[in-house]
Amino acid sequence: MAGEVIDLQAQVRAGTGKGAARAARRDGAVPGIVYGGGQEPLPINLDFNALMKRLKAGHFLSTMFNLKIEGQEDQRVVCRGVQRHVVKDLPTHVDFLRISDTTRINLRIDVVFENHGASQGLKRGGTLVVVRPQVELEVTAGDIPDHITVDLTGRDVGDVIHIQDIPLPAGAKPTIERNFVVANISAPSGLRAADNVDEPAPAS
Repeated sequence: MAGEVIDLQAQVRAGTGKGAARAARRDGAVPGIVYGGGQEPLPINLDFNALMKRLKAGHFLSTMFNLKIEGQEDQRVVCRGVQRHVVKDLPTHVDFLRISDTTRINLRIDVVFENHGASQGLKRGGTLVVVRPQVELEVTAGDIPDHITVDLTGRDVGDVIHIQDIPLPAGAKPTIERNFVVANISAPSGLRAADNVDEPAPAS
């Protein structure tokens, strides 16, 4: 299962509409809405600085959060949209979707490489070049893997590892249909340099 879900603090927003949203922004908050899950939509406010920190960390739209609202039970949510100021590019509104254990969601999952010592290519001085340290998978919210594993046993110089070469947890599938590259083993620098040297011209 995935590691600890990130907490996100919020407060219930008093009132709805543009007036309440403007008031929230004046107070250093970003208005948002939580919907879905068979419940009524809930207007909320998020601290601007805390939200910016999460946005700058990346993958905000593909991360599951534990939404904590005072006086209410914690809710698992994913972001379904961030509206931004057209000039300042700062968040002005955030939409969150409640999810259950059976909800299918897209999340970025870490790729872990193991058995480096059993790779022929790495023993010969090759370098593991990781193209995608994370891959986006469609998974069930109640069964999110902590990572997917690439076994480097027997991998040699020049080998390319595609997503279809990696065993995925039951029920998980890539969000990209093509067989994209996750990593490769490049040749040692000395070997690459030798390959670039022109062969001597035959004697006349």
